Amino acid sequence: MATIYDVAKAAGVSPKTVSRVLNRDAPVGAETRKRVERAMGRLGYVRSNAARMMRSNRSDLIGLVSGAISDTSGLTEVAGLPDTLILQGVQQVVGESGKTLMIADTGGDREKVAPLVHTFLEHRVEGLIFVAPYHREVQPRMAGAGVPVVLANCYDAVGTPAVIPDDREGQRLLVARLIEAGHRRIGFLTLDPSMRAGVLRPLGYRDALTAAGIAFDQALVEPAYDQGETETPAALTAPLARLLALADPPTVICCGNDAMAMQLYGLLRARGIRVPEEMSVAGYDDHRIIAQTLHPPLTTAALPYLDIGRRAAERLLGLVDNADPETDNPVKVPGPVAWRSSVTALTEPSSQ
Repeated sequence: MATIYDVAKAAGVSPKTVSRVLNRDAPVGAETRKRVERAMGRLGYVRSNAARMMRSNRSDLIGLVSGAISDTSGLTEVAGLPDTLILQGVQQVVGESGKTLMIADTGGDREKVAPLVHTFLEHRVEGLIFVAPYHREVQPRMAGAGVPVVLANCYDAVGTPAVIPDDREGQRLLVARLIEAGHRRIGFLTLDPSMRAGVLRPLGYRDALTAAGIAFDQALVEPAYDQGETETPAALTAPLARLLALADPPTVICCGNDAMAMQLYGLLRARGIRVPEEMSVAGYDDHRIIAQTLHPPLTTAALPYLDIGRRAAERLLGLVDNADPETDNPVKVPGPVAWRSSVTALTEPSSQ
């Protein structure tokens, strides 16, 4: 393997000049720089970062521990594929900063978090990001790492800097759009309240009704889970029957997530009820493989995974530089409403 001395000899300069070209810590003439760079190219020189790291105490490495890649838990949040967008968002920001992202997955075993963190610290990472497969409270066992830590798609009880989806605001925005489209009787099939989304999204539903001056009707809100299982026809059959049997039934049904909406499509069609002509349907997540392939395509609130990843990376880099850009903790990121043809507008949209 070529050394700095080999490069210096080939370029006809001193090793110190080669070092200046590599580290850009002193002026070097343009022609001399070109000679050195050409020599490195011919020799296949690969710089070693070890000495530079020892001098600067900066490795330009960021570690990321994730449970999102391999998650197969079957929990009500769509897991595995969409949440990897968080990793893409982190990579975008870290790459733009000139640093390198190192990723390790737990394989669904939280006991692997501590050894993975230890491995990253051995490589002298400047900061760590922990990504959960769905919005929840975690105990990532990263306290005392000695470097800045940011949680993405999750939070903990000790106030570690975190970036999470704003489930409440996302649901509020969706229901507000339904109200704007003329719907006043809005059914809601909810997730298990043991999940954060199962608590927050119904609050957003009520926020939108209150803002529009529409009285909350408990009969329109149905839990749609069966002993922790959701997104199955068995879990939705009875709640749907109760909604449809109301003297004043809903004109649109919001679902706790897109997978639930997909099951609802089938149950409505089995009853001979056309979507959206006779019943409008809305989901949550904007899981594209579901929302865009259903017929009709599904109106839904998006989980802003890419933005969560970007904001988490920006926050970590700020902490690394002792300049955290955020004042709130956790940082809540709302997602937009993806309006598609599963909802029939009962009134003409406002011209304003």
